[in-house]
Amino acid sequence: MSTAEETTAGDPQAWAEVTPDAARRLLIAAVEAFAERGYHATTTRDIAGRAGMSPAALYIHYKTKEELLHRISRIGHEKALDILRTAAGREGSAAERLADAVSSFVRWHAGGRTTARVVQYELDSLGPDARAEILALRRQVDAEVRGIVEDGVADGSFDVPDVKGTTLAILSLCIDVARWFSLDGPRTPDEVGALYADLVLRMVGSK
Repeated sequence: MSTAEETTAGDPQAWAEVTPDAARRLLIAAVEAFAERGYHATTTRDIAGRAGMSPAALYIHYKTKEELLHRISRIGHEKALDILRTAAGREGSAAERLADAVSSFVRWHAGGRTTARVVQYELDSLGPDARAEILALRRQVDAEVRGIVEDGVADGSFDVPDVKGTTLAILSLCIDVARWFSLDGPRTPDEVGALYADLVLRMVGSK
């Protein structure tokens, strides 16, 4: 299994929404190339070669290299948003929901670190329209976490003077896992998720 296929935290259906198979192979190859070389240093020839296809075959499925990055970014952000919406919408206290949101979000960034690095750190490589779409998804991601924090403040279980700033700190903490996590390291994605959930509950002064 390639590093891009093992993204989305071990989900065997990762990238299943991308069809046909040739388009999926090209997208996986693009994830790997962008993560390894960076978007601007990667050529369409690099991507096609990794997928075992000719450069001309790439243009059958994607008009431009940016279209590939846009699709990767959109799918990744939609998966991240779904993770947080699921946690935010579950029954339980604000502390339980925040811990679930953080641990799940961290597991996605650790288990899917190759994709997550591209999704989170190549935003500025997108053109204005694509970038605006991804920024709208990021605002929704922010809103899910902020909503949980606001619930905890409202019921007195969290002590957070600056909800907006604290939400940004929580998301930044989780996202940065994609930058440093390694399967050869001392902790599994589950263990890092549990650790970060505990740290975030301490951050918000959970009672």
